[in-house]
Amino acid sequence: MSRHGKKYLDAAKKVDRTRLYSPAEAIALLREVTYTKFDPTVEVHIRTGLDPRHAEQMVRGSVVLPAGTGKQVRVLAFAQGEKAREAEGAGADYVGGEDLAKRIQDGWLEFDVAVATPDMMGMVGRLGRILGPRGLMPNPRTGTVSMDIGRVIREVRAGRVEFRVDKTGVIHGPLGKLSFSTEQLLENLGAFIDAVQRAKPSSLKGQYLRSIALAATMSPGIKLDLAQAQALAAA
Repeated sequence: MSRHGKKYLDAAKKVDRTRLYSPAEAIALLREVTYTKFDPTVEVHIRTGLDPRHAEQMVRGSVVLPAGTGKQVRVLAFAQGEKAREAEGAGADYVGGEDLAKRIQDGWLEFDVAVATPDMMGMVGRLGRILGPRGLMPNPRTGTVSMDIGRVIREVRAGRVEFRVDKTGVIHGPLGKLSFSTEQLLENLGAFIDAVQRAKPSSLKGQYLRSIALAATMSPGIKLDLAQAQALAAA
């Protein structure tokens, strides 16, 4: 059984487990309970009514966070010809085809996001066993396979993040750094919840979003008032 350290336990005492906090209150409390010496990432965790055993309920998607993520993202683009030049112009860190595939097969993974044009997916598909488990595989459902590769790269660099439901029915995602202003974090939270709501499968019966919590790296989670959180998305 894993055990938390003294600093975590002291921080957890400041969180009322019986209370549902407004999003603004939760962010203020995160600032109070965070004890790391670095600028932690704020994360949202959404418990859903999805059953991932059903293929049609394997929700996944992406969202461009209005305030960005606060992280420098290294982008790899599988493209050739004019699309390769478009990817370079949009700011991709690595652009290529078979040369990049060979480097990846040899163990190189020094990038954070991979995008591709559709014509490159026959080649990229061979990398599925390497990229898939690491969440790096380009996928049309998350918008990382597109002929408009320049736009995709600009969105990634501007703060585009992907999300998917895990095997327990929970969707996780980053919202930026704790050093962001409260307004920036609230704006990102609203955009993330809105994207998740839009991804709701039509086949789902019953309640879709059941609870939402915020946490920072190594901090205890703080449960949100669901109605107030969803109001951010509506706004």
